[in-house]
Amino acid sequence: MKPRFNPLFLIPVLLAVAAGVAVYVMVFERGAGSARSARVWEWLKNPQAHPDWAVQAGERCGDAPFQMPTSGLIGFLWDDSFRPGHRHSGLDIFGGSQAGITPVHAAYDGYLTRLADWKSTVIIRIPSDPLQPGRQIWTYYTHMASPAGESFVDAAFPPGTSEVFVPAGTLLGYQGNYSGTPGNPTGVHLHFSIVLDDGNGSFRNELEIANTLDPSPYLGIALNARQNPADLPVCP
Repeated sequence: MKPRFNPLFLIPVLLAVAAGVAVYVMVFERGAGSARSARVWEWLKNPQAHPDWAVQAGERCGDAPFQMPTSGLIGFLWDDSFRPGHRHSGLDIFGGSQAGITPVHAAYDGYLTRLADWKSTVIIRIPSDPLQPGRQIWTYYTHMASPAGESFVDAAFPPGTSEVFVPAGTLLGYQGNYSGTPGNPTGVHLHFSIVLDDGNGSFRNELEIANTLDPSPYLGIALNARQNPADLPVCP
């Protein structure tokens, strides 16, 4: 008897294709044609071929106060532009792995909060900015979930967590590809940013670049896209 075709066998294939398309669109819509975008695509195809392009979780560049929050290629920088009028408020670091594999760590000591409706995100309050003592700032970590919203945030920080002290290097979760829209994944990466305080003990809207800080002096490498339009930032 001729075996019957089971369409369910196509599901993993279709999911893999969808993920690949999402990565391609992400890379080439974000600064299409730039030297750095081309390198991001090359990295994602074969990260093992380019170990010198990557930063490593926990490393510090020179005397920078923050440590790297995850391992991978820093593909898109602070103040990159992905479309007219857009300004990127943080860094996108691509681990080169599948979702849920590459660890994400706290870049600096602080107090962690995860709002009740956050599937992929945590934010850490730093009471005194190491580069401007007395100013409160926040570090923001997102995309730590699957395309369907299955969280990769560490179980130690369930939704509703508030003001839990975490030292630098604490495991926060794992890189994911959750975009906020179930079934419409982004490429697997960590989005990391440094957010200003609103003056009332909370954080400003991270989506607006005016509410964030250039992370270059905090991580000790050139992470401002206007000042570094093409090079891949790595520790000297």
